[in-house]
Amino acid sequence: MNVFQQRQQWLQGEMIQRGWSGFLVANNVDIYYYCGSMQTGYLFIPAEGEALYLVRRSLVRAEEEASAAVEALGSLKTLGERLLARCADGSAAAPLRIATELDVLPVQLFFRLQAALPGAVWEDGSLLVREQRMIKSPNEVAAIRKAARVVDAALEAVIPHIREGMAEFELMALIEHQLRLRGHQGLMRMRAYNSELITGMVAAGAAAAVPTYFDGPAGGTGLHPSSPQSSGRALIGRGEPILVDIGCSIDGYLIDQTRTLVIDDLDPELQRAYDVAEQVLRATESRLQPGVIAEHLYLLALDQVHEAGLSAHFMGYGADQVKFLGHGIGLEIDELPVLAKGFKYPLAPGMVIAIEPKFTFPGRGVVGIEDTYLITESGYEKLTISRDKVIHI
Repeated sequence: MNVFQQRQQWLQGEMIQRGWSGFLVANNVDIYYYCGSMQTGYLFIPAEGEALYLVRRSLVRAEEEASAAVEALGSLKTLGERLLARCADGSAAAPLRIATELDVLPVQLFFRLQAALPGAVWEDGSLLVREQRMIKSPNEVAAIRKAARVVDAALEAVIPHIREGMAEFELMALIEHQLRLRGHQGLMRMRAYNSELITGMVAAGAAAAVPTYFDGPAGGTGLHPSSPQSSGRALIGRGEPILVDIGCSIDGYLIDQTRTLVIDDLDPELQRAYDVAEQVLRATESRLQPGVIAEHLYLLALDQVHEAGLSAHFMGYGADQVKFLGHGIGLEIDELPVLAKGFKYPLAPGMVIAIEPKFTFPGRGVVGIEDTYLITESGYEKLTISRDKVIHI
């Protein structure tokens, strides 16, 4: 039994406990997670029996890749009959209880599925999938480790080329070029509705502190209102913080890392804020143990920031402050658990979490640091390997 079949089997056990007939996996990332292929269609995992991958295209690719039986999707009119035939308890008298990912499934498509399966009872299985994906396998962790090495090598290759007066987007282009040369797939997938991310957030000085819709502590102007985040046309100046918050995707799996750079030296106030960010990160590191509640790490960080007198600048500024310290990461950049108020998940071995204390100063810039960690049986392993401290150019 391979890892994809093991994941299917775990999900089947959870479905049996809930009385669900099956799970119709519709999201591309989740389809890949459960069968190893990402072709257009639906993966149906019955509570008992073999999974069925109904593919619109490419059927040939799916047959080569998937750890599931593969059939052409065909018309949705026959979908109900085909799914019913896969369910061990399926009968005309027993309506199907079908789960799917209602957190990401478009409403229009959901209506079509409802019409194709009249009488079926639909359940929201999105949280169950996201909770299963919190715990990474050794192979998943290995891909994230490789991504961390790629990010580090790309950053070191670019640092000698940073100069006063270069445009932010030019620096981003240099970073992306080095990442792609080393195998970055170019995709940074996010699950949240209307959230998009390119390679990351690279901006300098006042431009980095410009707020935007993206749910993060730094915005950036972007190149146009149609893409209002990250690198813009601002020129990098001497003495201003250069925030390099970048990721990388290797074999579908992501790393997330932030470093603060500067040409010459930071203003003492910004340097102090950076030092506090590192102190918050180290204090959080010291508490990374199985059983620690995710929410508690965030609340303790808030106390530490308050004592330093920097609460107004922590993770954004004013109405644009974000309310988290870190987030899970894997196939998507916004996975569970979130280090934020209300998230009661206890840390567990196999979780991979990016922790990113940052401080935003409008008109001046953003400083901070971010590392990604694997929770282990005895504590943690830091997966990011780039040098810390402010990097002076």
